[in-house]
Amino acid sequence: MLRVALAIGVLLALLGDPWVQGCVAPQDLVSEMLQDLEDSVVTDELPNPSVLLALNLAGASSSPAHKLLLQQLKEDAVNSAQKDMASGEVALYVLAFLSSCQDPQQVEDMGLSVDMLQILQQETDKELVNMDLEGVPKTTLYSIGLDALSLCLAGVGGYEEASVVLAKQLLSLGSQLSVDTRAMAVLALVCTYGRTDLNDVQDLLQEVLSVVTNSFLDEQEEKDGLIGNIYSMGLALQALESAGKFYAPREWDCAQAFSVVYNHHYQLPTAIAQLLPALVGRTYLEAASLDCSSSTRTSQRLQTRLSPKLAATSADPITVQYSIINELRGQHFSFTISVQVPDGSTLLKVLEVAAEEEPTVYSFQTEQTSWGIMVVSIHGLAGNEDDRTYWKFLSGSDALEEGVGLYKPQDGEHIRAVFSTY
Repeated sequence: MLRVALAIGVLLALLGDPWVQGCVAPQDLVSEMLQDLEDSVVTDELPNPSVLLALNLAGASSSPAHKLLLQQLKEDAVNSAQKDMASGEVALYVLAFLSSCQDPQQVEDMGLSVDMLQILQQETDKELVNMDLEGVPKTTLYSIGLDALSLCLAGVGGYEEASVVLAKQLLSLGSQLSVDTRAMAVLALVCTYGRTDLNDVQDLLQEVLSVVTNSFLDEQEEKDGLIGNIYSMGLALQALESAGKFYAPREWDCAQAFSVVYNHHYQLPTAIAQLLPALVGRTYLEAASLDCSSSTRTSQRLQTRLSPKLAATSADPITVQYSIINELRGQHFSFTISVQVPDGSTLLKVLEVAAEEEPTVYSFQTEQTSWGIMVVSIHGLAGNEDDRTYWKFLSGSDALEEGVGLYKPQDGEHIRAVFSTY
């Protein structure tokens, strides 16, 4: 097992325990969220490392869904990490494996092995090189935050340089950056602050952490508890829980923030996965310090049943019509295909079947975001932040409100992917 250079318990002792403020989520809400996360784990779907990380941090590591998800992530890592994963996705997998007491340097499946940390270091280097040459990361600053956090918790090189880059960007861009990006950066910088021996780096990180966390507290006061939007609250709560030292002596009204969360019904698995750790008094900073020897950490009230979705072995097929349309850039095109998928499949499954049947036409690429999988390229045409272009998915004339990993088409439905601007 990978030996973590600095126990996170020591780190938290150094920074103080922000959970003494006493904000505790109702047990029935935690139980409901755990059930929702387990229900989101299904066979033959792309696994979500955020869900496994949340289950581990919440102490729910003995369910069938947990075991299935861990195995799915191992399989996916061995098959895809070296060729298909961007840095942020690799970082999430590393956090998920660390929280499961699995060595990310030796992830094994079917006789094959992959070193996720080596891949993460390589992908992080690419992000930083792009920042140096072009002033922007290869993917996003959010991904660099994930990268730095994962490398720091694993105790391997690269996180200090990434954290300095993040800190300078936070000072430069400030509130122009999303709450998600700033909150993830806070978690990474708190970890690096506790590890670095360089006084100038510590001074920089302390300044940035004070600025960002105080801006969160200001926004919470101005918006009656809300920080960003309802879906950014999970990471914002984690950031404020982990960084109490940096906004002290100012106090955080965590009860006000929690009340906002209680008044919203979360359904997206990634949103629940980001929020649940905070509701049980934990953050991603503890991913590498969990006690995996205990298989009964949750009470019987929290131990959830085997989801019917896991027990199902087959489903009747449905037919979905799928079109890809570009009338915006370069050579225009429009293609349509009808595919059959099992009833209950997500839209991502439709895309995968279409790509298998006609790869030269319907090939696509995805990227892991804070809200799960996003399609970034279809038929070789990728969205571009500079051009403000992206692939928009519609059912009829209505834009889908869920991503490809969540939306489940109905029999006979026509899904269109239209290259669009925002």
